[in-house]
Amino acid sequence: MSKVSYYTEEGIKKLRAELDQLKSVERPKASQAIADARDKGDLSENAEYDAAKEAQGLLEMRIAKLEETLANARVIDESQLDTSKVLVLSKVKIKNQTNGMEMTYTLVAESEADLKSGKISVNSPIGKGLLGKSVGDIAEIKVPNGTMNFEILEISR
Repeated sequence: MSKVSYYTEEGIKKLRAELDQLKSVERPKASQAIADARDKGDLSENAEYDAAKEAQGLLEMRIAKLEETLANARVIDESQLDTSKVLVLSKVKIKNQTNGMEMTYTLVAESEADLKSGKISVNSPIGKGLLGKSVGDIAEIKVPNGTMNFEILEISR
């Protein structure tokens, strides 16, 4: 049984684009590679044929996984979200109580997490620690090297 996953509109578009790419470009390439390898003769000792079949199997597995993910995906309506506390898609400005450093993160679904663009997963230790907190709260977050305290300065969308 698959679980429902929540995505932004942008996240769903990326998944659909990847699925289209796999179906319309990569699948025909894999079929052609198998046909080319088959034309080279005896299939029992044809490593190229075996490799092409394995690549096709992995591709089909990826396509099936993406289709399942999209079937269970739900788009989050950002206009309905509460900004008084930290939720999925909240943009949170936090201050590290130890060194005074301020950071801004957007909490997103695990599949959309990208630290370079400031998007952290709600399933990460920091994401879990921030969920449900309000402006002014101190989030005590257990991380691999101990405990960190973050003050929530601002919550926005």
